[in-house]
Amino acid sequence: MSDVTPIDWADARPLSGKWYVLLLLTSVYALNIADRFVMSTLIEPIKAELHLSDSSVAFLTGIALAIFYVSAGLPLATLADRVNRRNLIAAALLAWSAMTSLCALAQNYWQLLLCRLGVGVGEAGGTPPSNSIISDYFPWQHRAFALSVFSLGASLGSMLGSTAGYISDEWGWRRAYLVLGLPGVLLALILWATVREPQRGRLDLGHKSLPVAGLLATLRFASRQPALIHVWAGATVFTLWAWGLMWWTPSYLVRSHHMTLGAAGGALSLMHGVGGTLVLLSTGAIMTRLAPRDPRALPRFTAIVIAAATLPAIAAYVSRSSAVTLGMLWLFIPLSYAAFGPTYALIQNLVPASMRAQSSALLMLFANLANLVVAPQLVGFASDALAPRYGPESLRVALIPLALTGFWAAAHYWLAARGLDSALIRAGNEYRPSGRSPTVAATD
Repeated sequence: MSDVTPIDWADARPLSGKWYVLLLLTSVYALNIADRFVMSTLIEPIKAELHLSDSSVAFLTGIALAIFYVSAGLPLATLADRVNRRNLIAAALLAWSAMTSLCALAQNYWQLLLCRLGVGVGEAGGTPPSNSIISDYFPWQHRAFALSVFSLGASLGSMLGSTAGYISDEWGWRRAYLVLGLPGVLLALILWATVREPQRGRLDLGHKSLPVAGLLATLRFASRQPALIHVWAGATVFTLWAWGLMWWTPSYLVRSHHMTLGAAGGALSLMHGVGGTLVLLSTGAIMTRLAPRDPRALPRFTAIVIAAATLPAIAAYVSRSSAVTLGMLWLFIPLSYAAFGPTYALIQNLVPASMRAQSSALLMLFANLANLVVAPQLVGFASDALAPRYGPESLRVALIPLALTGFWAAAHYWLAARGLDSALIRAGNEYRPSGRSPTVAATD
């Protein structure tokens, strides 16, 4: 690799506030997930008031978000690899928070659909540039830890979204949308006023002469990175499996186990918020020890955990015992969070800095098609079709085949470990025997 310019470690200077930026972006991600997940929690009261079928609710739950992302996600990510990412995230947060609040005013299906379309800006303008910024604050050896911390937003956001059931039981589903939507407006202003934009690619090889990369260049580079292709594929099937099941789990607990919406949402909120957070923190701690020694530990660890979590996932939707189902969900849901940090880190580490937001956006595109389009809609159609035969149990029957797909996701992550060392170097990351982390000052 003599043609590669090494990082000038002697020029490294401390980057103040990196933990503040990480925690603030984690809060943004939490609101992103909460504003998306709240629809899943409120399916039953929204269905009752607006007289909707499972398939029409599935469209609101998934496809409405995906439409915006598919149309705008990649252009915004391409923009994020060129412009100030802080400003883009703040604008996206302001937009999706406002649209979440407007859901409270919807009087019919079409008004609610239009508001949900706007919430889709969260994935398009939030997660890819956030991952890119974090990768300019933490070197590749520590990105799995940093992005595991960032992924706490998923568990905390899912907990917030699940607690909407309590708000709905007390004050109605419309108040729940207001409670979750309005704080994002304030957070957007704080982000814009207090976070500095770091120099792009500042911790990578040859970062001083990074060329601007477009989408075609990113795709061409990815075609020569089999490990990246497997991570994209594994993450896509993972979201189809884990989040496809979770979208419908509140309704499953209400219909098949006769729980109230508040009780179901409360139980799930603890699984996401407490269980998911513990797993994410544990994953981050494990990655800080394993990743610098052997980067193949990231995909292999992820494969093992997903395969292990698939077993309780199957049991949760097969069992007719409420106690067994809740016990299995306490294993499946928290364990599913272990994939977040390693996946985000692999996506960032396997491409040059000028392609990171686009690489994340491609991941979100594939994952959202699986998670927001295929899984909710397919389960909704299947549940409606099976209802004449199975009645209230039709949703359970529709979910069981989906629970098996976790093994498929695990296989892709295992295959991603092949040739990972050379793939990391090709993307601009190098090993440092000392194990010391570089730090460089941010630019305004």
